[in-house]
Amino acid sequence: TTYTDINFKRYNASINDSLLNEKTDNSSILYQASVFNENCRIFAPRYRQAHISCFYTDDSISKPFFDTAYSDIKSAFEYYLKNYNQGRPVIIASHSQGSVHAKRLLKEFFENTPLKQKLICAYIIGMPISENYFSNLSPCTDSTQTGCFVGWRTYVSGYTPEFVKKENFKSVVINPLSWTTNEQYVSAKNNNGGIMMKFDKLIPKVVDAQISGNILWACKPHIFGRLFIRQKNFHIGDINLYYNNIRQNVRCRIKNYYLKN
Repeated sequence: TTYTDINFKRYNASINDSLLNEKTDNSSILYQASVFNENCRIFAPRYRQAHISCFYTDDSISKPFFDTAYSDIKSAFEYYLKNYNQGRPVIIASHSQGSVHAKRLLKEFFENTPLKQKLICAYIIGMPISENYFSNLSPCTDSTQTGCFVGWRTYVSGYTPEFVKKENFKSVVINPLSWTTNEQYVSAKNNNGGIMMKFDKLIPKVVDAQISGNILWACKPHIFGRLFIRQKNFHIGDINLYYNNIRQNVRCRIKNYYLKN
């Protein structure tokens, strides 16, 4: 969600909002979508995203605004399938509000359909994924599996937010340093490089990773000034902190998909 203006006048953004589009291109696209650009063509649609306040509003009120946003994602994907796909395999990638819509897209287009055979992997990051949400799409169990999905939400080690403690479901969490679902601690030495705000270099061993219940724990990033980091929610860095591991994993899953097909 990049539509966060406190003086907003409507709950769905305009696709033609040039300032919002520039903000999106210099944040979500630059820091997150770029992780997939080594071996993939990226299709990232403009859409009437719901305002961030919708996440803190009763579902009965916010649902129409999320539905509007999803309708754009759905239309864009249908256009892509008709005009650009040409039988190619697909990776679905998302973060935050994008993951709300990606889950719906996967359920509608990939579950129990022939298109599932074309799914290399779905990276549904930054939002909870109930283990019962999908009927026949499964979490990835290792770093090479295809036709599966991964996801995680990152917080500083030892911290679990109150709203997560109150969740009455088991969420799927994949460790992006081991690509497994077990809660074994994985050292930062296995982190092949994260990207920080300057987007000027990869920083190896920047954070570790350990699954704790419904979330992923990571240490404070090993960067200059880490002693002054007070942030506990690493949502904005879900992808950045594991940038090169994700990049390498995409390469690995694509290779394995073509070996099998």
